Amino acid sequence: MDETEFWELVDAGREAADGDPDEQADQLVRRLLELDPEAILDFARHFESRYNRAYRWDLWGAAWVLLDGASDDAFDFFRCWLIGQGREVFEGALHDPDSLADLLEDFDDEIDGDGEELGYAADEAYERLTGTVAPDLGLPPAPSEPEGTPFDLENESGLADRYPALWNRFRE
Repeated sequence: MDETEFWELVDAGREAADGDPDEQADQLVRRLLELDPEAILDFARHFESRYNRAYRWDLWGAAWVLLDGASDDAFDFFRCWLIGQGREVFEGALHDPDSLADLLEDFDDEIDGDGEELGYAADEAYERLTGTVAPDLGLPPAPSEPEGTPFDLENESGLADRYPALWNRFRE
């Protein structure tokens, strides 16, 4: 599976789910079950590598603004959700996290920002298809700390300065 196929599966699941992250995960599992086990593992590798790429302080700050706070777990689930928004939003956020203010049509912190189930979709599909747990993906270990320079996520004036577009659109 190449990168284009990966994003096509993500997009198809999101479009069929009409913005509901849990339904998107269900849709993704259904689509993955149509593939062979190796293709599911390829999807999992693509997902995991993007998930690890998004483990960055600047994205954590953007998640903090959008969610009005983001614990370690909440940031993990946010990264899954961010992947689920598709290539344009994901890559745009990596390039400039404050650009999420323009890239996101809407954001409801009761529904959006939590893509926990998306993170399990490939594992669930693989297990349902093969009856076994997915093997190790052969990827480098996940980083132990976010990339970039740490900063005080609880400093609201600092967040407003760092993410002016996000702050103005979603917090003011």
